[in-house]
Amino acid sequence: MKRPLIGLSTFCGVFMVWTLFSVPLGFSYPLEGDTDSPELRFVEEFKLGFSWHNMSCAVCKAIFATVDLALLSDSNMERVAHALGEACVRLHLSDPDVCREITELFREDFIRALQESFLWPSEACALLVGPKCGHFDIYAPWNVSLPRVPKPPVKPPTPPKPGSPQSRILFLTDIHWDAEYAEGSLVDCKKPLCCRNDSGRVSWKQFGAGYWGTYGECDLPLRTVENLLQNVAKSGPWDWVYWTGDIPAHNVWSQTRKQQLNELTTITRLILKHLGPNVTVYPAVGNHESTPVNSFPPPFVHGNRSSRWLYDTMAKEWASWLPEEALKTIRHGGFYTVEVQRGLRVVSLNMNFCARENYWLMVNSTDPADQLQWLIRILQESENKGEKVHIIGHIPPGLCLNSWSWNYYHIVNRYESTIAGQFFGHTHVDEFQMFYDEETLTRPLSVAFIAPSVTTYVNLNPGYRVYYVDGNYPGSSRMVLDHKTFILNLTLANNRPSKPDPSPIWTLLYRASEAYNLSTLFPSDMDGLTKVMVNDDRVFQRFWYLFHKGHVSKPCEDTCKTSLICLLRSGRYDLLKQCAVPHGDTHSFRKTMC
Repeated sequence: MKRPLIGLSTFCGVFMVWTLFSVPLGFSYPLEGDTDSPELRFVEEFKLGFSWHNMSCAVCKAIFATVDLALLSDSNMERVAHALGEACVRLHLSDPDVCREITELFREDFIRALQESFLWPSEACALLVGPKCGHFDIYAPWNVSLPRVPKPPVKPPTPPKPGSPQSRILFLTDIHWDAEYAEGSLVDCKKPLCCRNDSGRVSWKQFGAGYWGTYGECDLPLRTVENLLQNVAKSGPWDWVYWTGDIPAHNVWSQTRKQQLNELTTITRLILKHLGPNVTVYPAVGNHESTPVNSFPPPFVHGNRSSRWLYDTMAKEWASWLPEEALKTIRHGGFYTVEVQRGLRVVSLNMNFCARENYWLMVNSTDPADQLQWLIRILQESENKGEKVHIIGHIPPGLCLNSWSWNYYHIVNRYESTIAGQFFGHTHVDEFQMFYDEETLTRPLSVAFIAPSVTTYVNLNPGYRVYYVDGNYPGSSRMVLDHKTFILNLTLANNRPSKPDPSPIWTLLYRASEAYNLSTLFPSDMDGLTKVMVNDDRVFQRFWYLFHKGHVSKPCEDTCKTSLICLLRSGRYDLLKQCAVPHGDTHSFRKTMC
């Protein structure tokens, strides 16, 4: 039986909600605002006959009161985790081993966050049953404070003069190295991640995992990552590198802190080895760096449950690239700022503090770690000095919690003349998110570029990005002028006549200016591209092919097309929610890789 294609955070939420109804002890995973949550839609889709809306308010509150009492006991914690694991098995949400291991892994952190979240029965039932049963405000709106400094007059950017200097930036994201990758293993196994030692071996009728990687739900062997670094080292020189996280594989049910730190140090040192000490790398924290996945407690959480074990190691490993002041804020909250060149500053954000999958935000989701307020201070100082700023991070802002996303959009609007570029990853595909003026939502003012992943997960060629940015000279806009995407064509790399190519070449997939007939990639250009795609299907289908790094599994037409274009124009979560995503098709072009 083929397993359902659902994200791991989704199936965790599903079986937690389901268990609360079917056994004496359980949880709910609150999602922002919507009573029709993805978890409940999943249950309805699989016709399990469960609906919170059929339950009375009194019964719902009684259940949650019982849960609150049960969670006060550590012994009950073990019983709850066992019940959740068995529910996951009974619902066939994943392989039995995965179900039991992931509940054990998530048990302490998730339950402790729930205990500290002030999720009263009335709030939980308002979320699940409806507003008639109470008021739900854990993710209530909040606002950052902007300085009382007038916004400077906006001057539209102009293309640089011919021959002006350009900066060439290597961009790496979502490496997802799998230390258990095994050539010849099953590609279509029963677990959420395949092509591994425990995936099983293929029969004579099947194709096994390839030497350099595999199209499917598989990550990469270390040899492919090292081959990539060897190739980009030869393709230099690089002015600098942006690296936006997600180092470990997707085996999130069986990871340990020791393994996560080993993968962090191994990849960091490989990058340093191949690119050399003279190329500065500016990293950002991905959602997979921690274990449990997505677990990033804000700084008010201390002791063994804090993220200090991770941030301290990052500061140690990245010390050859970053100054002490940046390492200090990394240790505090996983974010930092550095002057790249005179007139240009980079800000690396910890986007896990905006992520709905980070269950620690149930405790307090209001500007975790005061990161956005810190960002405002940095941007105001840069505006005062005439600096331009590049913002890097892992999760694109349009996929963040509503209030965080709204505030970030507001900040970008205020500092549009200072923010010269935004660079993210996470979705594994090649896309972007537009930012418009808040008054009319018609004037394009910024672009969040979202680069494709190094990993193949899911069903992709490995890839990386090169940005060409207005260079280091007085009056430079520091904006993106062009970009190139390179891939490793796995069909060719794995299937040289008799054996895999021992030294495969990463080839140019496309150059944006040539593929879309653009002179620059300024906000007005990218906005214009979305309009061209509406009317010229040839341009859209080219985008759809490149979106998947040259390995498309199915076509995108009609509602799929209009929805994707809508998503490209939605750099804010409340705008993104208005896009009519085809039912059951979110996996095709908008998936949180968690």
